[in-house]
Amino acid sequence: MAWSIADVARMSGVTSRTLRHYDDIGLLPPAWIGSNGHRHYEEDDLLRLQQILLMRELGLGLREIRAVLESQVDRVAVLREHHQRLLGEQERLEKLARTVGRTIAELEENKEKNDMAKINRPENLFEGFETSDPETDAEVQERWPEAWEESRQAVEAMTAEDTERWQREVTAQMIRLAEFMVAGTPVADPAVQAEMHDHYQGVCRFWTPNADAYKGLGQTYVDDPQFRANYDKIADGLAVYQRDAMVVYADTRLG
Repeated sequence: MAWSIADVARMSGVTSRTLRHYDDIGLLPPAWIGSNGHRHYEEDDLLRLQQILLMRELGLGLREIRAVLESQVDRVAVLREHHQRLLGEQERLEKLARTVGRTIAELEENKEKNDMAKINRPENLFEGFETSDPETDAEVQERWPEAWEESRQAVEAMTAEDTERWQREVTAQMIRLAEFMVAGTPVADPAVQAEMHDHYQGVCRFWTPNADAYKGLGQTYVDDPQFRANYDKIADGLAVYQRDAMVVYADTRLG
């Protein structure tokens, strides 16, 4: 049985554009192409796509994924390894759920005491968070491959301490931005734009986007389920708020 590219896109949630890109770079060629130019995929291709998506979820870049797929490693062995890593991710998410639950309990307790400001251990607010980094997003990789490769190398050069400190900085910035959003502060407000300047400078540690690229990155925060989920962990609607703030910054500072 074969499926069209539209069928595969609908089943997997991967856009047709991304599937075509995977074909162009030799990562996921279709089983055959019809006389009308339409791509068609068979069961082995769907299994290969599942492996690609699993490795994307686990943070591998497309170059590394292709190397794994071309290594002829036993498919079951590879899936077993992915399964173990997913179990580790499950443990992290459970830790994150405990973190949020503990914060809710403390805030409710403080509310009863009319003491909203006190959190017993502020560092516990960030336990379990794994903030996504913009440089690994497929949208950036597809549209700006040279910048993506540059950023990937920069990430690989980071030590564990560097990564932890950076994740805490990003999470803290997301929380500050959420406070502006909840307060109804317009995205063009100087204080919000100051946060966007810091955000842009943070992105420039990995790659230097122009105005269009920075706007595209902001849209990715909204469109990509993983990015949006990370923002929604902080506050519902935060991804959209940051995207709008990034558009203003791009137009006024990068245009």
